[in-house]
Amino acid sequence: MPFTNLGLIEPLLRSVRSEGYTKPTTIQEQAIPPILSGQDVLGCAQTGTGKTAAFALPIIQQLHSRPVEMKHGQPRAIRALVLAPTRELAAQIGESFHAYGRHAGLRHTVIFGGVKQFSQEKALRGGVDILVATPGRLLDLMNQRIVNLRHVEILVLDEADRMLDMGFIHDIRRVIAQVPAKRQTLLFSATIPQEIEALANSLMKTPVRVRVASESPAATTVRQTVYFVESHQKLPLLEHLLSSAEMTRALVFARTKRGADRVAQRLSRSGITAEAIHSNKSQNARMRALANFKAGKTRVLAASDIASRGLDVDDISHVINYDIPHEAETYVHRIGRTGRAGAAGEAISLCSADQRGDWRAIERLVGGNIKVLQPGIELPAAPAGVAPSQERSGGRGPRPTTSGGKPGAGGAKRSGSPEQQKNNFWRNRHKSTRQTKSSSESSGRSSHRQRGR
Repeated sequence: MPFTNLGLIEPLLRSVRSEGYTKPTTIQEQAIPPILSGQDVLGCAQTGTGKTAAFALPIIQQLHSRPVEMKHGQPRAIRALVLAPTRELAAQIGESFHAYGRHAGLRHTVIFGGVKQFSQEKALRGGVDILVATPGRLLDLMNQRIVNLRHVEILVLDEADRMLDMGFIHDIRRVIAQVPAKRQTLLFSATIPQEIEALANSLMKTPVRVRVASESPAATTVRQTVYFVESHQKLPLLEHLLSSAEMTRALVFARTKRGADRVAQRLSRSGITAEAIHSNKSQNARMRALANFKAGKTRVLAASDIASRGLDVDDISHVINYDIPHEAETYVHRIGRTGRAGAAGEAISLCSADQRGDWRAIERLVGGNIKVLQPGIELPAAPAGVAPSQERSGGRGPRPTTSGGKPGAGGAKRSGSPEQQKNNFWRNRHKSTRQTKSSSESSGRSSHRQRGR
């Protein structure tokens, strides 16, 4: 179906053509008509499926078709409010409204924390039709009486599950309390857990449900592999993987901000262009790192989970889970940064023993369609006093064969099924740990007897 069949007006079709799009994605095809008709919509689709355009296009059309007469000197009132969990996602949504609404004569602005509010305040006082905001900064400006939401006609919660994960539920309810009860509500999310169902039931009136998902929660265009290694072997293995020319643009996820910094610094010292992005960075530094990554000046972007949503970068060849996330759903959002818009992508995970429980949850969520690989290099042995797994012996052993001889490019030769290998790996590791502990306790008892003499 072409965009012309969705009932969009010519100014929007012109903008869509300018962006190079001719056919809508499935979520756009299913969500745009009910939104245009004024219905509440609960949309569920995996990342990279075009959810932003699915609500941006019909919002622009509705506001354009219902012009509001303003008295002389009266600023425009906010008529559409879009809430997003992160600064990056809010900025991306703002870019979409700019691209699609360039011929519609509407004004929009984006507000988020981490930067001075002067320019945001100036834009708001000048009047906007569409406001894209993160909850924290929006509440700050509401408390200062700079933002007034009593004229909002359309409310959008984007990446709603992420907002709940980040603890924004109370902020969201405080914002919604200031929005007219008579409104159109749109809620978009990559997953619909019970908490999202409850939120939707409290905010929406008989919503149209739009669900676009593959049988597996993870994108089917993403090839998923995992290496089971010791914690201290991750950085050397990461450097080895990045030696492949196939990794043209890699997004590396760490659990912590410090971990992201450590990865970026280590790679930079090894001659690999890398930068870190996380919430401790200033907004200018984050925007600069993202711009360099988009432009190809930086080959690797090391990120905390702040970048697992809303990071819209074309042609990310690989997502690497340097650390396994605590939440299985976060894994899906992370790997959704590659394999977008039908393109092929690759997700590689480095799993250590302390993250095994989280990895099992991921396997259950995605159906276990993750190939186990072995490193193709010798990895360092455990530091003194740390017992490595007996099976890997610090990464030493037979070198596996991968297709084309490239790191992570294919399966490896190994004995037994992948599940047997994993079970042996963790059983031997725990056995080794118990042996070390037993040896340490025995040594301690001997020392105690010596002191007793």
